[in-house]
Amino acid sequence: MTQAQEAEPKDAGEGLFASLKTLSATLAGIIQTRLELLSTDIAEERARLGEILLLALVAMFCAGVGVLLLALLIVVLFWDTHRVAALGGLTALFLVAGAWVGWRALHKLRSKPRLFEASITELARDREHLSSGS
Repeated sequence: MTQAQEAEPKDAGEGLFASLKTLSATLAGIIQTRLELLSTDIAEERARLGEILLLALVAMFCAGVGVLLLALLIVVLFWDTHRVAALGGLTALFLVAGAWVGWRALHKLRSKPRLFEASITELARDREHLSSGS
């Protein structure tokens, strides 16, 4: 057997090992990138929810104080003539408004976008590329 014939199987084995090593490194890189993207999505979602919560609390406080003062003003204006009608009308208005806002909140909660949508899309693209062999 010549030297060239003996070196050929050894080179083929090393070539396969090098290919597997490169494939492993590529897969590790893809996984790392996707995990970083997922981490970014989580951080962005947490920051967005915190900001929304703070704004909602401030808005509810201001609106609550304003509505309370408006109701008090209306009752005082109609105190001598129609105080019971003013209180009943305001009560009905607040109950209807509360029910409508509660319905809208439930609708928003049910129709929210998928969490980690960008990460899921990128992982699907990766899977497609790997399965097509490109």
